[in-house]
This record gives sequence, C-alpha cells and structure tokens, in this order.
Amino acid sequence: MTNKIIGYLLLVLSLTFSVHSYASSFKKLNVTATAYNSVRAQTDSSPNIAAWGDRLKPGMKAIAVSRDLLKMGLKRGSKVKISGLPGEYVVLDKMHHRWSRKIDIYMGKDVRAAKNWGKRRVTITVVHS
Repeated sequence: MTNKIIGYLLLVLSLTFSVHSYASSFKKLNVTATAYNSVRAQTDSSPNIAAWGDRLKPGMKAIAVSRDLLKMGLKRGSKVKISGLPGEYVVLDKMHHRWSRKIDIYMGKDVRAAKNWGKRRVTITVVHS
C-alpha cells in the first residue's frame, strides 16, 4: 500500500513539473506578425485600452499575443525581441481566441506604418516572462 501511495505521489509531482516546464519551454518561436493601431476603426470606443486594462500610448513598444502563446508561458508584462525590429517589446494586450501563433505589433495612431508592415513571419525571442 505504501509503495502505491509513493508511486502516485511521484506521478503527480512529475506531471506537475513537466506541465510547468512546458509552459515556459520556448525561448524562440516563429510566429505571424501583423500591426495594429489605437483608432476606433480597428477596435472599439476605447481604442487606447488594452485587454488587461493597460493604457496604450503612441511610441510604446507593445504587442498583443494570441492566447495559445499565453498558454505556452508568455504573460502580461513579458518582454520579447522581434526579429527585424530594434529593442524589446512588452506583452500588454491579448488577441481574440481565433488566432494562433500570432502577434500584433502596436503602432500607435500611425495607420500607414501598420499597413506598410503588413503581415510577416518573424521570430520572437523571450527576454523575460
């Protein structure tokens, strides 16, 4: 009986640690990147407020991430580097659940810059999650 209990405890512990390590397992990931703006035509009546309540301001290096990336270990406040762009970007917004392996780069009110960015494949590197 004692061996059975120990076996169950070991199984539970190993599953717990393996789930935790999966959640923070990636350091680099290839994703699709688009861009968005804080204008009413692209959001709602409060275009400067992100999904977690953060106030977005032009010039911020912020991104929205698809929810599957949140399940992989990214969270509000995570910092990432995006291939092809300078500096670090902070996860401050999340996307509709229909998207996967996708980020949306915040470009303030510069709609032209967002359209010029278009849709690209990039690699994100987690700096801090």
